[in-house]
Amino acid sequence: MSLPFRLALRDLRGGLTGLRLLAVCLFLGVAALAGVGSLSSAIVAGLAERGQEILGGDLQISVAQREASPEERAAFEAEGQVSHITRMRAMAARLDGNESVLVELKGVDDAYPLYGALRMEPGALAPRPSGTDVAVGPELADRLGLGIGDRLRIGAAELRIVGFIAEEPDRVGQGFTMGSTALVDRAGLAATGLVQPGSLFTSAYRIRIAPGGDPDPVRERLTQSFRDAGFQIQDRSNGAPGVRRFIERLGQFLTLVGLAALIIAGIGVGNGVSSYLDMKRGIIATLKLLGATSATIFQSYLIQIGLVALGAILLGLAVGALVPGIVLLVAGDALPVAPRLSVYPLPLLASALYGLLIAFVFALVPLARARTVPAASLFRGGLERLPRPGWPILAGVALAAAAIAALAIFTAREPMFAAMFIGAALGLVLLLTLLGGLIRLTAAKLPRPRNPVFRLALTNLHRPGAQTGRLVVALGLGFTLFTALAVIETNLAGQIRTTVPERAPSFFMLDIPVEEVGRFRSLAGQAAPEGDLVTIPSLRGSVVAVNGRRVADMEEIPPEAWFLRGDRGLTYSPTLPEGSRIVEGEWWPEDYAGPPLISLDVEPARALGIGPGDTLTVSVLGREIEARIASLREINWDTMGFNFVIVFAPGALEQAPHSFMATISMPEAQERSFQRMVGRAFPTVSAIRVKEVVETVSGMLGQMSVAIRSAASVAILAGIAVLIGALAASRRARVYDSVILKLLGATRGRILAAQAIEFAALAFVLCAVAFALGAAAGWYVIVRIFELDWAPDWPVVALTLAVGALITLGLGLLGSLPALAARPARALRTL
Repeated sequence: MSLPFRLALRDLRGGLTGLRLLAVCLFLGVAALAGVGSLSSAIVAGLAERGQEILGGDLQISVAQREASPEERAAFEAEGQVSHITRMRAMAARLDGNESVLVELKGVDDAYPLYGALRMEPGALAPRPSGTDVAVGPELADRLGLGIGDRLRIGAAELRIVGFIAEEPDRVGQGFTMGSTALVDRAGLAATGLVQPGSLFTSAYRIRIAPGGDPDPVRERLTQSFRDAGFQIQDRSNGAPGVRRFIERLGQFLTLVGLAALIIAGIGVGNGVSSYLDMKRGIIATLKLLGATSATIFQSYLIQIGLVALGAILLGLAVGALVPGIVLLVAGDALPVAPRLSVYPLPLLASALYGLLIAFVFALVPLARARTVPAASLFRGGLERLPRPGWPILAGVALAAAAIAALAIFTAREPMFAAMFIGAALGLVLLLTLLGGLIRLTAAKLPRPRNPVFRLALTNLHRPGAQTGRLVVALGLGFTLFTALAVIETNLAGQIRTTVPERAPSFFMLDIPVEEVGRFRSLAGQAAPEGDLVTIPSLRGSVVAVNGRRVADMEEIPPEAWFLRGDRGLTYSPTLPEGSRIVEGEWWPEDYAGPPLISLDVEPARALGIGPGDTLTVSVLGREIEARIASLREINWDTMGFNFVIVFAPGALEQAPHSFMATISMPEAQERSFQRMVGRAFPTVSAIRVKEVVETVSGMLGQMSVAIRSAASVAILAGIAVLIGALAASRRARVYDSVILKLLGATRGRILAAQAIEFAALAFVLCAVAFALGAAAGWYVIVRIFELDWAPDWPVVALTLAVGALITLGLGLLGSLPALAARPARALRTL
């Protein structure tokens, strides 16, 4: 290998002209993959590193609607220092009653926080609240128009604002919240009078074990000791499981999108290698005439391309490794937790393997063709059809492609989804390859136009050496991916912007005391005579066993059976809830009186393989109720009402302490006055305005849209690079055409117009195909995966695709200008 290596180094000393496209394509794809992988790993590592702080302890034991008994509390204290936190939703109001805001009320004891520090903004009256003091988020004070030292009402208590919270160490571990935090101590919580039998609250007991201790044995002991207590036990290794799952799944999605962009860039790699070897025809011919073997030629240029590819991949890895720091600097406030800045080898290694395999797949065929062409044919300008690579080369390409698919599937969090994505991408490549051949065949069969510009444009699509096939595959992939992402993004935004306001009630009302339901209905009827009021009983409970098998003993819970994780809302009803349809079994009679029965959502039931006749054991306030499944329901979640996965028959829950929920619809102009009236008459009732929920969710989707747009941008940049590469690969032919046409009297404008027509014809066909394929892919993601209504914004999708196509093709025309600038005399001497 010494001779090929020396030849490769000597050739590279002349510069990277011709290999820049190879470098750019690999750099874009690898940087995108490495960046997504590094950022996802950094956030997950940040969650793990701050696990104690985020969770609030080494372990957390939580239970709904009750506090731990003295025996349970003693068992916790035997394991280490304990801190007791109570969380619930409440309304914070000005004393004049003119404004009220939903808050996350958090009652803490003196031991809080066990890890981290509660920090107030400058100007606070005390480092933490005590008695009838409250610390609030600054956004809450802004909404109510209050400052430090002012008083507000929460429940039955008037509380003084002692300061604004600057840092709440366990905020991320609380998951999705609907309002700002209002922090009080145990005395302040008791003064509100909100913790009552039946009210919706969660008690959490955090344990700090001895330094260096392992929380796993503690968790196991507590699980075994309190199997029937309905406790949910977390340890510091997964302090924010919801955030972690979201980050990992979003990272997988963006990784697959980045892989698609890298595959598109791979076609640019093939074009770049073809263009580079075309430029080296004279050198290759000379080397062969001087006695160089085909193997020496192959090895020499393989080394050159390998070195350039390696450099581009290393540069892409370096940029990808810097992404967490860049994101932290630019948009750190938008992240759920600060990423842990470090170098993460696994995503970088996977990105490097992807890059090397993609380069190998797309560069091997052009190299093999250059190896097999005789020297004499190289001197004749490459007019002969190049021979097909041998079977060993094709087998090597196939093995490398299989390795790419295997790497994507076996490193994915959800291998089946990754396999479907890879299969769809391969099917799309095959379809676009056939489309490219069909376009060439159709262009060859069409009658020649009289106009010479149109005739030249048509001929460019099917002449020898035309890059039509590669352009169709590369741009088709890019446009399809861009369309699919636009469809998904506009559909998600459309769900919030149009579907939700049309169907949603004005308010969700929580914690209505059972004995006050009648008075609440009367007040709602007076305040909103035309309002549509629905009330329903509510309490919390957790499923602890399925057909007698304890949930705690299950090794893996299917994602669709999410209701087994944590406590869930429960209700009872004599009639089938609105928006539900029985798909299996029967609903009970309205006057049912017998053993406990439940109706279950069909999707999680099918995931668990259970149905009518099977049993679930539900823990409610520490009491376990074994109920037989009477029916499976299909729930229409779009009703925007109260949809419960588990509905009990009458007779099982009525005697348990519980409260009522309500939904009410009214004109927007009446909402403020109704909220004030409810706040004065029912200080313990929480009123959640749906408009505020929509704004919160819209903000979350906006952050997701930024990530989706970034991934789409990489795909478009790769498509642009491929187009430029296709032009470079056909540079000799286009220079030749340009020179001959100029000698025959054609102007640069007419030649450029012919190329514009050629590109426009391809763009029109590809945009139509990409629109259909991208819409189909977006439909699958929205309807089958997200299970949402199909409501994309078609004008925005079409405009997005059109702008992307115009920018891509405009840059392609700019890339063809050097061929038009070639001087006939000089070009004829070198062609």
